[in-house]
Amino acid sequence: MNTAATLPSPAAPATHHRREAVLVFITMLWGGTFLAVHNALQWSGPFALVGVRFGLAALMLAVFLRGKLLQITAHELRVGALIGTALFFGYSLQCVGLETISSSKSAFLTALYVPMVPLVQWVWQKRAPSLAAWIGIALAFAGAVCLADPTALDWQFGIGEALTITAALAIAFEIILLSRFAHGCDPTRLAFVQMVFVGTACAAVSVVRGEGVPELHPTFVLTIVGLAAATAFIQFAMNWAQQVVSATRATLIYSLEPVWAGLVGRIAGEQLGPLGITGGVLIVLGLIVTSRKPATTEHPA
Repeated sequence: MNTAATLPSPAAPATHHRREAVLVFITMLWGGTFLAVHNALQWSGPFALVGVRFGLAALMLAVFLRGKLLQITAHELRVGALIGTALFFGYSLQCVGLETISSSKSAFLTALYVPMVPLVQWVWQKRAPSLAAWIGIALAFAGAVCLADPTALDWQFGIGEALTITAALAIAFEIILLSRFAHGCDPTRLAFVQMVFVGTACAAVSVVRGEGVPELHPTFVLTIVGLAAATAFIQFAMNWAQQVVSATRATLIYSLEPVWAGLVGRIAGEQLGPLGITGGVLIVLGLIVTSRKPATTEHPA
């Protein structure tokens, strides 16, 4: 793959701010869909749910694209499959891990993607993040840990924990690959390729696992359509925004997701608690530390 052609050119500060605002909105959607996914699992297996969700999202994008589907380039197919692979492993390994560990422990271990992103970039691109970026990452990770409430976790380590940590690494690679290769691709067509790849892979795994067809309960149908629409928009927006927003900066913004999830849970009657509130404050501080100067996508040395 020709990586030289995929590097983004410098963008104006206003462009960064607009795209970062869209990424913040994405985290709000993620936080709002957590309860929807949890409820939908009573009518479907995890892989079948993800397969239907991404498959419907692909159909929605196909309707939007129509004749433009024929304009998908070989480069977009390669990049979409590459990012889709990371996306698939992030979803699938986390789902399998949840079969043997608690959701709170899964959230704690998944949060490891926050420090993984700058570390993987440092190894891959041979360029260390700035001091402000390290401080922001440290604050965001500490906040994510607080929101996961590690004091209530079982610290045994088994296959579920190992799979979830691997899922966190896959999420880190997805974020890095988006910032590295999304530039030069049409964000809608790229999202379509990703949706098809993940939907097909998850559907195949659900068949192998014998999950069966989801129950077409009216609530499930409404939920899955809403989730699919959100997924289509989210992947398009990530492709679009990370053409100019760095992977490290995007990671800090994505760490807001558990904050919104906690707020939604609070509205639904759950208790956030002092530790959760502290976590939310730390994540916001992490964003503030790195918000003085718009971050550009890290180029290799």
